[in-house]
Amino acid sequence: MREVLLVTGSSGIAAATARLWPDGQPVFIVGSDAAGCEALAAELPEAAYFVSDVRDEMGVRAAVQSCLERFGRIDALFNVAGISARSRGDGPLHECSSEGWDAAMDVNAKGTFLMCREVLRAWMESGRRGAILNTGSVLARHPEPRYFSTAGYAASKGAIEAMSLAAAAYYAPHGIRINVLAPGLVKTPMSERAQGNPEILEFVKQKQPLTQSMLSAEDIARMAVFLLRRDSGAVTGQVITVDGGWSVA
Repeated sequence: MREVLLVTGSSGIAAATARLWPDGQPVFIVGSDAAGCEALAAELPEAAYFVSDVRDEMGVRAAVQSCLERFGRIDALFNVAGISARSRGDGPLHECSSEGWDAAMDVNAKGTFLMCREVLRAWMESGRRGAILNTGSVLARHPEPRYFSTAGYAASKGAIEAMSLAAAAYYAPHGIRINVLAPGLVKTPMSERAQGNPEILEFVKQKQPLTQSMLSAEDIARMAVFLLRRDSGAVTGQVITVDGGWSVA
């Protein structure tokens, strides 16, 4: 049976997951980068896309409707789109700017909320089962004050965890599963600052001892595909950490 994946974002973990989605299974991409969405869709056997910012309520609604019109159903939603907000002033709490805090909460937490709400509305109306996977971060529970002290980002990811667990409890009787994937430090466009810092790279060798380096987007995507498909049908309300050992190092 076909399983239709709706994924937000067109690079990094989102792109890796789309590429690992089983051949012949449709992928619908929602992102703000039109060129990125188009390029990723062109790589896949069966894919379509809709250009929208996840903070745009009407855009999110139109994106979900477009997916339903194109493929007739949504089986899985993977919320990946997000920002670090460091460039907007996120940082230690006493230094964190209001702009940085608002940006992190608006894109990461609100964007995830809007996408979840719209897909859940469609599923509740149709009586369809499905799976939602939201993207958290190891920093929500295992902070790192030297190099990654970003209060707004951590708070936004903590909000995603709390919302997801509350929703998982409510929707489980309807056959809808909701989980959170909490990555460690991953080599993606969002981590370019860290990738170019030799001191951070040396730190990561110790902090993520399983890989002794940044994780690859594919490391995260492999777990994401499992959690989004029917193979993980008994798993809901969980925060699954894929961090190369960060949380125990």
